[in-house]
Amino acid sequence: MSDRKKIRLGMIGGGLSSFIGIVHRIATYIGEEYTLVGGAFDTNYDNALTFANKLELDPSRTYPNIDTFIEKELELPEDQRIEAVVVVTPNFLHYPMAKQLIQAGFHVICEKPVTNTAAEAIELEELVEKHQVVFMLTHTYTGYPMVRQMKSMIADGVIGDIQKVDAQYYQGWINPVIHDKEKRKGVWRLDPEKAGQSCCMGDIGVHAFNMIEYTTGLKTMKVLADLNTLYDDNPLDIDGTSLLRFENDVRGIVRASQIATAEENSLRISVYGTKGALKWEQEDPNYLYHLQDGEPVHVLKPGHVYASKLAEESTKMAPGHPEGIFDSMANLYIGAAKAIRGEAHMDGAYPTIRDGVRGMKFIEAVLASDSNGNTWTEIED
Repeated sequence: MSDRKKIRLGMIGGGLSSFIGIVHRIATYIGEEYTLVGGAFDTNYDNALTFANKLELDPSRTYPNIDTFIEKELELPEDQRIEAVVVVTPNFLHYPMAKQLIQAGFHVICEKPVTNTAAEAIELEELVEKHQVVFMLTHTYTGYPMVRQMKSMIADGVIGDIQKVDAQYYQGWINPVIHDKEKRKGVWRLDPEKAGQSCCMGDIGVHAFNMIEYTTGLKTMKVLADLNTLYDDNPLDIDGTSLLRFENDVRGIVRASQIATAEENSLRISVYGTKGALKWEQEDPNYLYHLQDGEPVHVLKPGHVYASKLAEESTKMAPGHPEGIFDSMANLYIGAAKAIRGEAHMDGAYPTIRDGVRGMKFIEAVLASDSNGNTWTEIED
């Protein structure tokens, strides 16, 4: 009988009022690699205790803040203390909390954006290396089996040399509030002190950017961006387009909007090569479309014998059973668990701090391009 134990997990934020917290918890349950032990779930300690009671967690492992969490957990024997910590707080807290946890020796799973600036992301990358911890950034969409199939097929040369990449992420959730001055003042994602430098590109445009670099393996060298705040008193972008130039002079585009009226979560990516193309849509994630000149469109689905090794490892259901956002997030957690345990894992098993650095450099380059009159701006390596 194996003595292999689940990874002891903590959570900062993610309590009663959190939307994304439950996504993380369900994802950890799916993989059966973690057990939630405790955390600092809410800035209101009574709410945190109520939440812990609801989940039947030990109240002594429910803390009023991150400082107490770290202090008390480090007092415990190593075989009892929490090993990995999920940070699911508003954007402006990601960097300071992740930094504290890394320096204390915890593995970290962090919501994006990883930090408010590229310099902060680089600092975290250096700390991750120094303290030899695992850092996972939740670019959740990279966990879908058919996204991983796409990555494998491109790497295997199925569509030939890449010529064009087109990624879109359209939402409409801000549209009902943006046109009312008082309402938009109450949206934290439009507050630079809480959301950071960017709203649209920082929240969803970076997902499209990450999907491009993840699936294609290309590195973005330059961007030319045009952003829109819609109103002069709105400080952050809510719509934008960025042209991309990759290595080998390949061209691409990222289109992102939060005022695409009535759109829900329309993330799409199309990659066109010399021998064919691949297309995938997040709202219909079980289908990957393979296009070739003079041939019928081929439709690939999870769980079949033609799946790549990476896609096969990411599929938990028999063919015909839809897998969704919880399964996708779970695949990231499974990949991170292997890294935490020191086990072998495939390239692309989970997003790392390097993806966070690349994302922040993309956001800053896009903002600089727009503010400098829509000029080509380099993304430094």
